[in-house]
Amino acid sequence: RLAGIHCMLKCTHMTITLTVTNRDTSKKTAELRTEGQVPGVVYGPKQPALNLVVDGKLLDKVLKEAGESSIVELEGLGAKLEVLVKGVDFDPVRKAVRHVDFYAIERGKDMTVTIPLEFIGESPAEKSGIGVVTHALQEIEVTCRPSKLPQHIDVDVSSLVDAESKITVADLVIPEGVKVENDATETVAVVSVIADEVEPESTAIDMSAIAVEKKGKEEEAE
Repeated sequence: RLAGIHCMLKCTHMTITLTVTNRDTSKKTAELRTEGQVPGVVYGPKQPALNLVVDGKLLDKVLKEAGESSIVELEGLGAKLEVLVKGVDFDPVRKAVRHVDFYAIERGKDMTVTIPLEFIGESPAEKSGIGVVTHALQEIEVTCRPSKLPQHIDVDVSSLVDAESKITVADLVIPEGVKVENDATETVAVVSVIADEVEPESTAIDMSAIAVEKKGKEEEAE
């Protein structure tokens, strides 16, 4: 049962600017990282692969703001390029970015990307102790023009009022020009009921029966 589903989609188009430079091939990767630079590459359907470098601190800031679903405008390579962050390689020890891939998008053409889900609100079912809200999906896949690309989707879990409530992809409010590639019946969030703990039945030990049995065995032995 669906009780007053209310899922909002934030579709504000946000472009973030990032300054990069062509990579100096005379410098080794280790040297670049020592200087606080992160090597990377930009490529796309109409963009030949081009090696570049970017300031590590600036990149960290952009990654926190943009993630993989916001358009980033690269400056410093001649003509400005609108890109998406396609891949990030992290150093497992230093927790720093070792390499970044940018995908150059084509204006006026559809693109398919994953959009993160952000869960907001408070579930009455969880608040009352009926169960806990399980986030079955963390993102969905959409196809749209770059200008229509939503930054993320807000899913309001306050609609989950009882054990039968759930939110599916079909309940998400999608703006015009954006097509969701996920199955409409796919569950986004659901209430997982907390099972009551059943105490195991205690088995009373009949000591008198044990004594009788022991005595009988002793008599047989005699």
